[in-house]
Amino acid sequence: MDVRRTIEAVWRIESARLVAFLARLVQDVGLAEEIAQDAFAIALEQWPRQGVPDNPGAWLTTTARRRAIDLIRREQVRDHKYARLAAGLQEPDPRSGPENGGGTDAELLSLIFVACHPVLSRESRAALALRLVGGLTTEEVARAFLVPAATMGQRISRAKRTLSEAQVPFEAPTGDELPARLSAVLEVVYLVFNEGYAGTSCEEWVRRDLAEDAMRLGRILAGLMPREPEVHGLVALMELQASRFRARIGPDGDPVLLQHQDRSRWDRTLIAHGLAELGRAKAAGKPLGPYTVQAAIAACHARAPRFEETDWEAVVALYDALAQLAPSPVVELNRAVALLHADGPSAALAALDAIGDDPRMARYHLLGAIRGDVLLRLGRPREAVAELERAAGLAPTARERDLLRARAAAAASPPDEPPSPSPAALTGQGPVR
Repeated sequence: MDVRRTIEAVWRIESARLVAFLARLVQDVGLAEEIAQDAFAIALEQWPRQGVPDNPGAWLTTTARRRAIDLIRREQVRDHKYARLAAGLQEPDPRSGPENGGGTDAELLSLIFVACHPVLSRESRAALALRLVGGLTTEEVARAFLVPAATMGQRISRAKRTLSEAQVPFEAPTGDELPARLSAVLEVVYLVFNEGYAGTSCEEWVRRDLAEDAMRLGRILAGLMPREPEVHGLVALMELQASRFRARIGPDGDPVLLQHQDRSRWDRTLIAHGLAELGRAKAAGKPLGPYTVQAAIAACHARAPRFEETDWEAVVALYDALAQLAPSPVVELNRAVALLHADGPSAALAALDAIGDDPRMARYHLLGAIRGDVLLRLGRPREAVAELERAAGLAPTARERDLLRARAAAAASPPDEPPSPSPAALTGQGPVR
């Protein structure tokens, strides 16, 4: 058995609850993580010789508590704070003692909300959530955001220092504060998933590892907050979107658009889980939120045996609802894609023209990509070529640029059949901004 790999797997599973348990005791997320890492280092030293304990989480918790006591005893300044912490650490915790291992659900939930606190930037929240809750190493988080490990280490350290200096309490919000704080947490999870799904900051079309980390964060949150419908809605959205990963990339590495995907390659297990989560969100009896509505759109695609059998009328209606809940030109852009299939290219072009002057779309390449396809369907190839070439110039990755330039070249010689949908129609939706 590869003991080191076992230890790393245990860390990935147990670290969030361990840090949560320690953070409640020492009231400092940064210090809690340092103590947890000390316990992990001891495991790396002792387990290869002594074997993996029967209850690894409990072993790490006991070791971490002892390390915390030693650390506090070494402090040169013996003020009341340290004395109080030391006393608390020496008493076995009745809720999450060594026999259980790790923190309680309440402590883990508090850790998630602290990591995603509004006092931090969106990027820092995402990095800290992956580090503390996702159990990723600093190097793994750095790879996720395509920055050097040293840069990410500084970002994470700065975020923990900000939390400490702002005296952010280690607790989950309640009452009137909860909706806004929960929204910030969900935004972080969705931010991570979108980067994995769309790969906008690198040349990879799909980054499954990053998307899977986001789904794991979402599932943890859903388990901790089972009565919050939007949490289930977000998990449903991510799982339904991720179900298409295998079919989105062709043998040559190029993207495969939704219309041409082999639906037998869609992950039926993820689809079943996603539909079940969508059912839980709807069963809560509360008005649907934006993530749940987006999940309902993804469900329309998941349920259709073939692209031509998609209930486009329902998709348009759901985008109408989403536009009321989370108005943005990106929502309107994706609604135009649905209109293309529900009502035809003239209706789609009118919808596109309505957002064409929005400054937020000035450098959004998918507007030109979709408009080019619609113009081709209307028999206006010269205008279509211009739109597709402009979109290629704005595309963030080489693969997308090549795809759009190929479509522009093809548009110069009109094909016998209508063109396939644009890259935006890969999902029927995009990130809501």
